[in-house]
Amino acid sequence: MNITDVDDKTIHASQKEGTSLKEFTRKYEQAFFEDIKALNILPADKYPMATEYIKEMVAITKSLIKKGFAYKGEDGSIYYNIRKFKDYGKLANIDVAKLKAGASGRVKKDEYTKEDVQDFALWKAHNKEDGNVFWETSVGRGRPGWHIECSAMSIKNLGKTFDIHCGGIDLIFPHHQNEIAQSEGFTGKPFVKYWLHNEWLLVNGQKMSKSLGNFFTLRDVLSKGYSPVAVRYLLLSTHYRQQLNFTFDGINAAKASIDRLNELIRKLQDINSSSKKNSSIKKEIETAAKAFEKAMDDDLNISEALAAVFELVKSINSHIDSGTIGKKSAAATIDFLKKMDGVLGVMDFSKEEKLPSDIMKLIHERERLRKEKKFAEADRIRARLQEKGIRIDDTPEGVRWKKA
Repeated sequence: MNITDVDDKTIHASQKEGTSLKEFTRKYEQAFFEDIKALNILPADKYPMATEYIKEMVAITKSLIKKGFAYKGEDGSIYYNIRKFKDYGKLANIDVAKLKAGASGRVKKDEYTKEDVQDFALWKAHNKEDGNVFWETSVGRGRPGWHIECSAMSIKNLGKTFDIHCGGIDLIFPHHQNEIAQSEGFTGKPFVKYWLHNEWLLVNGQKMSKSLGNFFTLRDVLSKGYSPVAVRYLLLSTHYRQQLNFTFDGINAAKASIDRLNELIRKLQDINSSSKKNSSIKKEIETAAKAFEKAMDDDLNISEALAAVFELVKSINSHIDSGTIGKKSAAATIDFLKKMDGVLGVMDFSKEEKLPSDIMKLIHERERLRKEKKFAEADRIRARLQEKGIRIDDTPEGVRWKKA
């Protein structure tokens, strides 16, 4: 997972803030790592930073010039000639012949002089707006273009061809198309086997934007008291190629789903009977596991995968309520849920904390009254426990409690 710590936007923003580029980008790096940790996202094996790969970017740029894919503009910047790459536009289903060509002669676009308006910069010659952000290299004083950064870091760490490249649909063109052109022009090999592009995020049915007042960072959401695990569940519960409509009601529904999973885990952890055997549970677990894996193998079909999990949750709860599940079956179900949580990352398998002794005393007293069939008195204790935030459930396995 690469860190883009130098590009037009970060340079200009750091200058506006009056800080160095490194200081400016570092605070966002730290926030990013804090956020992915909060969302329980497994760390990548490597986090290459663009500024550490200037040598590799220069080598790719020089090779592309030598092979005829790139040229030097009058301003000293180096550009990729997209018409030299025969498959340019293929990823985005764009016909290059129909792209509007630049005016005759040389044109100036985004302050960089190039032969065609559609060509993109591999290396940007230094100008006064860049301030002290530049590198002295064999292709001149300047800095890399955004697209070349990604190719250099990918090829160095993953090889000339790698399996999966992710990103948002807004990056398909021109960024990912440019990555393909410069990478394949450099190596002569296919760049990526599979591209996974996620759809837009909506907020209350509208595209997220500051002007609409519906722009939220993760920290904004967590500051309102919502759990990062609930946010994680909400984000993963919609297929990546479908637009996700983010709402706070949606977070509440996500929390309810997680609570349902964790409540089942608590129930299973409390089952101590070893005499009850139920061969159907083993088959149900196997069926759910196969359905989950099949769904995830189908382009990460998370909706069907979650349906398989909750179908089993419903069935196991039924077995618990009817007293037809023993300790071994409970353990097998927990093992299944742990495997599924290797993907989902939202469940809690720790033992619930013990209640204070005065609360436990009331629970035991209520149990005694129920056995003596003094139900009215038992109900009064249940009401007292409810006032203290403790919910009581009577099951075939015995009394169970949870914090309301």
